Amino acid sequence: MFSAICSLHSHLTTFNRTHTTVVAMPKTSAPRLPKPGSHRAADPSHVETPLALKRRARKLNRTLALGYPDAHAELDFSTPLELLVATVLSAQCTDVRVNSVTPVLFSLYPTAADYAAADPEELAEVIRPTGFYQAKTRSLIGLGTAIAEKHGGEVPRTLEELVALPGVGRKTANVVLGNAFGVPGITVDTHLGRLVRRWKLTDQEDPVKVERELMELIEPKEWTMFSHRAIFHGRRVCHSRKPACGACFLAWQCPSFGLAGTPDPEEAMTRITSPDREHLLALAGFGED
Repeated sequence: MFSAICSLHSHLTTFNRTHTTVVAMPKTSAPRLPKPGSHRAADPSHVETPLALKRRARKLNRTLALGYPDAHAELDFSTPLELLVATVLSAQCTDVRVNSVTPVLFSLYPTAADYAAADPEELAEVIRPTGFYQAKTRSLIGLGTAIAEKHGGEVPRTLEELVALPGVGRKTANVVLGNAFGVPGITVDTHLGRLVRRWKLTDQEDPVKVERELMELIEPKEWTMFSHRAIFHGRRVCHSRKPACGACFLAWQCPSFGLAGTPDPEEAMTRITSPDREHLLALAGFGED
């Protein structure tokens, strides 16, 4: 009996050791990264030809498509009017905050005529959480009036007509055209503007000039999706103040790698917290030893 117990103990000890080895958490290996400032476009003396710039921009877009295959407008909407209103409200406000307000707003004001006839104080109270609510109230009532009186209650489908509406600029117009009507357009918001300058695709600060230069680089059919992908990347990885350079899947393609943010992989990976974090890290080269 004693020998049998000893034999069982030995067997369990061996099993436990083997079991422990099998379930041990794998270590994460860091990716191989370039030296900060080593990209040719980071050199101020380097002159990039228009063709080389176009090829580099399109390669960036193709890589972004791998990272964000489901990139989309993050404002909630079901009609062109709802998207137009939500985009006007998104000025100086997060999409999350706008999405928290619009369900009630859309139920109270389902048509352009409803905005045109809205009581300013009541409308302002509904959209107050989005900030700058007095100016936005005037814009919503104004665009509702214009759509109802000049466009038969339907949101117009051209850039020229959209930008003529109160409170609607080129960025808002391109959002509506690209996402409600399928008309390609480049949406230059703060994220896209920041990223394309970091990528050295342009040095322009004016959104209209940025848009026009990008239109020369990116294929027209890709304009809307390029905008979505760049915005997704700006919100998830290439942050304004602390970009996660060391955990970025564009590290080898980015002239600003390690110059805009930390090149340290372990520190950088803590700055990526979106639901698609594991996918983004894997694409950046993080693996299991």
